[in-house]
Amino acid sequence: MSIPAIQSVLQQMRVAATQSGLAAEAAPPELAGGFAAELKRSLNGISGAQHQADAKAAAFELGEPGVGLNDVMVDLQKANIGLQAGIQVRNRLVAAYQEIMNLPA
Repeated sequence: MSIPAIQSVLQQMRVAATQSGLAAEAAPPELAGGFAAELKRSLNGISGAQHQADAKAAAFELGEPGVGLNDVMVDLQKANIGLQAGIQVRNRLVAAYQEIMNLPA
């Protein structure tokens, strides 16, 4: 996998996070750049979406007012889509790593 392809996947993840309202706030200076920092922010966003969906599901189960089943289902699906995207990025990173390791020395 080439660097532009990885950057394209990261851009798609940023757009998806922005559209779902999970955009990361301003990063601390030590996490401001680099692939590892971007990957960490993406994973934190996925984790946050899952925690938010779980909290909303628990609130619905407890019968809290203002929490509808449709909201719970939408949040669960957003978290699932984020997780699936993260898994695909991981799979592509592993494939790229294996390809690099198989290059002749």
